Amino acid sequence: MTAAMNAPPLLAATGLAKAWGGVRAVDDVSFSVAAGEIVALIGPNGAGKSTCFNLINGQLRPDAGRVLLSGRDITGAGPARAFRAGVGRTFQIAATFASMTVRENVQTALAAARGQIMRPWGAGRNIARDDAMRLLALAGMAGMTERPAAGLAYGDVKRLELAIALAGAPRLLLMDEPTAGMAPADRAALMRIAVAVARAQNIGVLFTEHDMDAVFAHADRILVLDRGRLIASGAPAEVRDSPAVRAAYLGDGVLFAATADDRRQ
Repeated sequence: MTAAMNAPPLLAATGLAKAWGGVRAVDDVSFSVAAGEIVALIGPNGAGKSTCFNLINGQLRPDAGRVLLSGRDITGAGPARAFRAGVGRTFQIAATFASMTVRENVQTALAAARGQIMRPWGAGRNIARDDAMRLLALAGMAGMTERPAAGLAYGDVKRLELAIALAGAPRLLLMDEPTAGMAPADRAALMRIAVAVARAQNIGVLFTEHDMDAVFAHADRILVLDRGRLIASGAPAEVRDSPAVRAAYLGDGVLFAATADDRRQ
């Protein structure tokens, strides 16, 4: 066997469990993500997706189980240590520095990742400028670098958030509802960009999403949680045909068809 075949997966979550009182938010969940792989984590509301994300990036310590990144134990390490180990994250509600330009937002993220201080005046304006421009180009924002972040449309804010997440040079990128609040065309564009960057840079991606069109169009594998337990895992076609998944989502109309609200956007 080659060294690559013997190498551990990028992310290995084993036996993860977390309870709040008598409620098991995550119950004996195990899965892996390979470098360059796009994996969707889906489930009905309250299935445990957010808790699972918070266990992986160290925001929560599990009651049981381990989180390994390339074989390194980062269980309960905290977001800062997980970030330094190579775990990046975007959030359902995007947040940027509204008083800064698009470029300055990414420069600030790059400076923070390198242990520098970004000051948007004098020589400080040039810290990591070229790298910021490169990341913004990857995120499809090459023509918006000098715009104030406060004036961006929401879809552009989400693209900026992606560029900021990439500033930490993540090996694993957690994307929490990346297309939430976006129009259908913007959703598709953002997912295409994220997947292309992940493939090109060999970044493993784990994302949660309620837009099933985005999930089935872009995920290599799909993991399905229901009431804290992993009930299905496999290629999109396998998950689509799973009776357990259909039962969890109360029918095909919820899981596999766009809602009326989606169609009106």
